[in-house]
Amino acid sequence: MENQNTNFLAHCLVLAFPAQGHISPALQFSKRLVQKHVKVTLVSTISFFKNLPDKHLISNSNNAPITFETISDGFDEGGFVEAGTYDSYMDHLQACGPPNALWACSEDRGGLGLACGAMFFTQPCAVCAIFFHVHQNLLKLPLTEEEKESGISLPALPLLADSDLPSFLYRYGSYPRFLGWALDQFTNIDRVDWVFANTFYELEQEVVEWMRKIWPLKTIGPTVPSMLMDKRIKDDTNYGISLFNNNDQEACIKWLDDKPKGSVVYVSFGSLATLSENQMEEMGMGLNESECYFLWVVRSSEESKLPKDFTKTMSKKGLLVTWCPQLQVLSHEAVGCFVTHCGWNSTLEALCLGVPMVGVPQWTDQNTNAKFVKDVWKIGITARVDEKGCFTREEVKECVKEIMEGERGKEMKENAMYWKNMARNAVDEGGSSDKNIEEFVARLVLRS
Repeated sequence: MENQNTNFLAHCLVLAFPAQGHISPALQFSKRLVQKHVKVTLVSTISFFKNLPDKHLISNSNNAPITFETISDGFDEGGFVEAGTYDSYMDHLQACGPPNALWACSEDRGGLGLACGAMFFTQPCAVCAIFFHVHQNLLKLPLTEEEKESGISLPALPLLADSDLPSFLYRYGSYPRFLGWALDQFTNIDRVDWVFANTFYELEQEVVEWMRKIWPLKTIGPTVPSMLMDKRIKDDTNYGISLFNNNDQEACIKWLDDKPKGSVVYVSFGSLATLSENQMEEMGMGLNESECYFLWVVRSSEESKLPKDFTKTMSKKGLLVTWCPQLQVLSHEAVGCFVTHCGWNSTLEALCLGVPMVGVPQWTDQNTNAKFVKDVWKIGITARVDEKGCFTREEVKECVKEIMEGERGKEMKENAMYWKNMARNAVDEGGSSDKNIEEFVARLVLRS
């Protein structure tokens, strides 16, 4: 885009899908661009920003210059909630979005005032590679019985069980619209000038090398606030954007301050994942029976699923909150384990802060992320489930105690610290991701 201010080398328009898991990494990438003297305009929907508490929106005076603009998704008051269903929401977003946005993959990019375009994968490269094989019909669905028995072998990836695949493939037909989205992202990918990925080279080296032979891929992550990593962006301690109120923040940190080092199990399933009433009970009882301190985030919308009087009968070692500052919690020395759904942002945060994980994946890319956490990076374990996908309280208890007290837990903690250092090095000056961002900015300036 034409540079309209001589103080900036270039101007980037960053268009983010209206979900916190997409906007947070887009915002962090934007901060890295600002660090390189690039002006950024971050664009998402009216409904997302309208329902965002003002105090959580990053100030333009802090890490400026990032400005915010909005487009309509057809549900300007309530977004997903107003739409009622994801299908309805996506129908309206696809109908309203193109007339109201400058799409990076447009055939008429130049006529729209865009000098170049890029895509940003907010999932790991391994997951993107799997979906690409399905898009190219190299991995056919539904899976054959032979594939389910022998495993799925794909270039640059470990042998995968069917249950290691993203849920849209493993449970084929469960979410056809979501599978359609995942595959559609490759439709116009050959038109873009760059493909960015929220990962770092050392973490996914083999699959990154494979993808680079197909697209102009640049790893630019992990997109975790700088003050928790390389500390090169002053005051960048959080994402600066959250859909949840932080009423419990002080209580969380004060509670952690009183606990011994590495003694607390932190439990959170992100902003979207949900557990059934049965699974909420099994999780709660498993945490109680572990006899470890635990901090469990139960969103307001999930509180009704807790067992009756659980807050009165749970162990005195437990604390339930509806929200907590996850980055501050994971970076607290009292935390020794993270029970997580293995969403990619949460996985990266734990990895960057050196916290081993108990994976309890629910859907989308989470099964694949959990596979890599357990078998490739060796920084966690995955809770075993039955044929219905349900875990037991005994399994929760055993997994927690394995990490907190077992010999394997010591190895996982050492591995977690290794990856913490590798992640920091990637974004620090001269690191793999930092170099990629530098190269992108240099080429962007030439085209501006």
